[in-house]
Amino acid sequence: MKPQVSIIMGSVSDMPVMEAACKFLEAMHVPFEVMALSAHRTPEQVIDFATHAEERGVQVVIAAAGMAAHLPGVIAAMTPLPVIGVPIKSSLEGLDAILAILQMPPGIPVATVALNGAQNAAILALQIMATANPEYKEKIIAFKQTLKKKITDANTELKSVKFEYKTN
Repeated sequence: MKPQVSIIMGSVSDMPVMEAACKFLEAMHVPFEVMALSAHRTPEQVIDFATHAEERGVQVVIAAAGMAAHLPGVIAAMTPLPVIGVPIKSSLEGLDAILAILQMPPGIPVATVALNGAQNAAILALQIMATANPEYKEKIIAFKQTLKKKITDANTELKSVKFEYKTN
C-alpha cells in the first residue's frame, strides 16, 4: 500500500494535534504516512521528501509546523502537489505560525487551515483527491451527511430542554 497523503510535522511534539488527521484518514481508509521533518534542522531530508513525494504516489501533503512554520512553504516550493498547512499553537499563541503559513509569495500557494486544524486538513485532502476519485467523493458526501445529522439530532434534543421562558 502506497501513501496517498503525507502528514509531515516539524517535530514529534506536533503529533497530539496531528493525530486528528490520522484518525480521519484511517476512518476513510485512505493510505497515509506520518513523519517528522524540519525545514531548519533537516533541510536535506525535506528537499528529498518534497522532490520525490509525487513519484511515490502521494497526492496531497499536509504539513504542520509551529513558530516560524517554514515547513509547508518549503515543501510547496519544491513539489507540484497541493500542500495544506496546519499552523501549530506554540509560541505567540500560534499567530507566528499562522502568518508564516498564510503569507506565501505569489506562485507558492499553501492552503491553510485553522490553528491546530488537523482534522480539517485531512478533510480538505480527501476533498482534493475526490475530484478525481468517485469512491472518495462518496466518502466525503457520507461524512458531510453525518455532520448534518449531528445538528438535526442536537435540535431534537434541545426541544426537550425546558425553561420557563423558552418558546420552542
